[in-house]
Amino acid sequence: MESKFKKASDRRVAIFFAEGLEEVEALSPADILFRAGIPRDLVAITPERLVQTSHDVYVRCDRTICDEDFSFDDYDLLFLPGGMPGTLNLKACEPLTEAVKRFAAEGAGTGAEGKQVAAICAAPSILAELGLLEGRHATANPNFQHVLVEHGATVEAASPVVEDDNIVTSQGMGTSVDLGLALVRRLLGEEAAARVREGIVVLH
Repeated sequence: MESKFKKASDRRVAIFFAEGLEEVEALSPADILFRAGIPRDLVAITPERLVQTSHDVYVRCDRTICDEDFSFDDYDLLFLPGGMPGTLNLKACEPLTEAVKRFAAEGAGTGAEGKQVAAICAAPSILAELGLLEGRHATANPNFQHVLVEHGATVEAASPVVEDDNIVTSQGMGTSVDLGLALVRRLLGEEAAARVREGIVVLH
């Protein structure tokens, strides 16, 4: 089937898939990025491209971090979905966590312009435990917000999405559309985000 993707940006997003992830948290932003024309790859953290989610949905990824030609540096933004045990599996993937730390450091002070990291639901706890949220504003699933606090973050418990410099966090499946639109705005601008927002009929 011919792709309907119309590229509108040279900036690229990697969405990382681990066994047991929450599929909507990954696929909703993936859909929104596609609609905006922002290239994004679904990337498995295991050699197998077919990944089973926490709700027994199977997703076939575009590539894996084990591919010979895979490089984190091909991307401008690394996105970590939540879900259990998906979050634990992401946290156990050392190549990924090392890349996340490097992106957070290299993009520091650049806001939406440089290397960026995004995480949703339980996954912001990974960023907290890596020391990346100390002194920052952030959010997460309510069951994981204490982890952020314990690692020095200021939690904005009422915010669906929190942007602090080059790190973006969000609360869960119900805020995944908000996160997707925030990423579009950061990568492609307000006009693109407004266009996608209208197209998907966001009423609030």
